[in-house]
Amino acid sequence: MQDLHESWLALKLGGVMVIPLSVLAVLALAIMLEKAVLYWRYARLSSALQQLVETYNFDWAELEQQLSSLNQQNYFYRFFSVISSNRSHPAWWTESRAADEAQLIETGLSRRLWVLETIVTAAPLLGLMGTIGGMMHAFQLIGGAGLVNPIGVTGGVAQALIATAVGLLIALVCLFGFNYFSRLQAQTMDEMERLGTRLLDHIRLDQQVVP
Repeated sequence: MQDLHESWLALKLGGVMVIPLSVLAVLALAIMLEKAVLYWRYARLSSALQQLVETYNFDWAELEQQLSSLNQQNYFYRFFSVISSNRSHPAWWTESRAADEAQLIETGLSRRLWVLETIVTAAPLLGLMGTIGGMMHAFQLIGGAGLVNPIGVTGGVAQALIATAVGLLIALVCLFGFNYFSRLQAQTMDEMERLGTRLLDHIRLDQQVVP
């Protein structure tokens, strides 16, 4: 509790720029929590379903049974269902529908990631503005005859350092979060594309004309 109190006092010394920095920190935390829940609930693929799709010449009825156990908002459910429901059409048609669905899924996965990327740049700049404000406040207290208010000058320097540190800390956390979720998005889409190719190959095999 004492540490939290001291941290709060240190933030108060950071000046007015701590307010927008705090808003950015809360926003970034909310986005990263949302992304973590999204991947946990809607972008997971069971090993049983993955093994089934990997199986040569699997049964479509079994695939649909496996899909029925998934949440209908699950991205793999949406993607596989589009392919399964269009398998009676020509393969090029099914592939086109699958590509459209994959584009929608990718858009959903990348939603609000641009905010994290923006905060990575904006937070240090806001911290720099706090630094400039703190140093200007410190210099104003220095008169022509020398140092007039040592305590005030020290407070201005502290404001400058705290604003810079907070801005850099927020930027670092957002940078790691942005890179992590961007990589997770790429891995999810790669896996979806790979398994989608397996399903399309199965459709082509089913539609192959036997002489």
